[in-house]
Amino acid sequence: MSDFEVQIPTAFDPFAEANVENSGAGTKEYVHIRVQQRNGRKSLTTVQGLKKEFSYNKILKDLKKEFCCNGTVVQDPELGQVIQLQGDQRKNVSSFLIQAGIVKKDNIKIHGF
Repeated sequence: MSDFEVQIPTAFDPFAEANVENSGAGTKEYVHIRVQQRNGRKSLTTVQGLKKEFSYNKILKDLKKEFCCNGTVVQDPELGQVIQLQGDQRKNVSSFLIQAGIVKKDNIKIHGF
């Protein structure tokens, strides 16, 4: 019996990381790209979660020019600034943000049908 050592398990809290607010390690800032259905075949693409140091208006101008669509920047009380584009531009916007070096591919979440 002396060959085996008995290890007593210690208390482990699996939710300890989730309870720590604003910890620098382990948190990812995601950019959420969503599509919203308007009426009929019309839809709206929203981009949320970009860093505040970027100029939303310049990004919007380049997106509008690249994809030949209209758009605007909306100020939301909970979400901050949100970019809205006409049409379903989810794949286009994600590839544009990756190619421009604004966001890494791992930090993009695409939502919608």
